[in-house]
Amino acid sequence: MDILRTTRALQSRADAVRADGRRIGLVPTMGALHEGHLALVDAARARADDVVVSIYVNPTQFNAGADLEAYPRTVETDLAACEARGVDAVFLPGDDQLYPEGAETWVDLSEITRPLEGVSRPGHFRGVATVVTKLFIAAKPHVACFGEKDYQQLALIRRMATDLGFDIDVVGVPTVREPDGLALSSRNVRLSEEARRQAPVIARVLDAAESAVASGERRCEALLHGVRTELAKAPLAEIDYAELRTADALAPVDAVLEGPTLLALAVNFPAEAGGTVRLIDNRVLETSQS
Repeated sequence: MDILRTTRALQSRADAVRADGRRIGLVPTMGALHEGHLALVDAARARADDVVVSIYVNPTQFNAGADLEAYPRTVETDLAACEARGVDAVFLPGDDQLYPEGAETWVDLSEITRPLEGVSRPGHFRGVATVVTKLFIAAKPHVACFGEKDYQQLALIRRMATDLGFDIDVVGVPTVREPDGLALSSRNVRLSEEARRQAPVIARVLDAAESAVASGERRCEALLHGVRTELAKAPLAEIDYAELRTADALAPVDAVLEGPTLLALAVNFPAEAGGTVRLIDNRVLETSQS
């Protein structure tokens, strides 16, 4: 497994792989890898001959310096996991490789970044779009895999790839879950013991909404009332947002569902060490099921 630390080295390697007629699959991560990330590796392997994982804690997508400092960094464990999964190369850049001195170029989308996470984390998606663009240019992939748990991120990367003309297949990979339904996240380990017991309510809420739509419910108000009622059964759950949005452009859905609709949730739970842990999850509600 190759370990690359400079953009130039990654670009040179990509040129050689492409010259051999092989397809490159990219999995961008911030490290602290779990089975959800490794499912992205598997998806890339199924679509490409050469799989590259990037591990970089991107400072420009954090709203608070304390959050950036607290983000787990487990490089040695991550490298071992990548090698065990058959990754061909890992990109481990320093800040100077992706943000050279004097950098002032940003990639900023307009409408699709405004709702949901855009309200709670202003500037976050500018950082995401910028670093992913840089990784696309450096790794030169044919395909790039992202998790559906971060649905808005996936949607904006697809929009960006289309708008900027990247010849890259952006693939969404289904969310990997714990046996009790909680979506895998590096944040889960920060939950207090009781919060961890209550957190699977999020998955139960999504299941209930999906069942309601499958049974014919189309009224947004009724669906969101059901969401709030179910979440209230977990006393520690504090809703940041619970919204229905169109599945493609994330436009508001105000009255009734008329096509595939995203139910997006962000819920805060107490952290073991104090403060809160913010968990996100989602489900695309398919009205054609009934």
